[in-house]
Amino acid sequence: MSFGLSRGREFDVTDVGIEAAGLPALPDDVSVNPSSAWLDPRAWFEDASRPFEIEIGSGKGTFLVQQSELEPGTNFLGFEWAKEFWAYAADRVRRRSIKNVKVVHGDATEFLHWRMPSGIARVIHLYFSDPWPKARHHKRRVVQDRFLEDAHRVLLDGGELRIVTDHDDYWTWMEEHFSRWAPAGGTGKFVRLAFERPASASEGEVVGTNFERKYAREGRPFHATVLKKR
Repeated sequence: MSFGLSRGREFDVTDVGIEAAGLPALPDDVSVNPSSAWLDPRAWFEDASRPFEIEIGSGKGTFLVQQSELEPGTNFLGFEWAKEFWAYAADRVRRRSIKNVKVVHGDATEFLHWRMPSGIARVIHLYFSDPWPKARHHKRRVVQDRFLEDAHRVLLDGGELRIVTDHDDYWTWMEEHFSRWAPAGGTGKFVRLAFERPASASEGEVVGTNFERKYAREGRPFHATVLKKR
């Protein structure tokens, strides 16, 4: 399956790219029987028994490519809303013959809420998601109470939600949510942990994505944390 997008570029997403819009419609009884809409994405991989991790906002696929090559025994599912970035990432994975990565074009928060079965993910990676700085757009931010509830449900016991942002106001927003979900004293659904950079990040990097490298050149500060499911 190929896509000709802007600037005349052609991307082939065969065997890697998945269109969320092409998945079966939600069942009529989904509001009273949520599990009726679940689709187990682990079945999309050659070996569904491998550990499973999710990245929300994969961009051009830098983290997915780097980390998946270091962890061939882990299946990675990326989500990207921007169609050109999604196609670029999927084509990049295909050209490198990486078999443990799939990339979905669609809204990750809606997929987690409606489609994702409980207790299947070891890690959810959320790196440099759009801060939607204008107040009227805050409802579009990924970090919301509903998202944290969904992440808690989808993660395995002891699973981790790993978050990095460069945006101070968005970080303040996140901290307000973390105070409810991972309060001091360990009484919440998550426990806060220090962020440790993945093996694919270079020395001095937090994660090593394209966005991070761009923002580092601009001198922006980075905020990072880990929420571990209790």
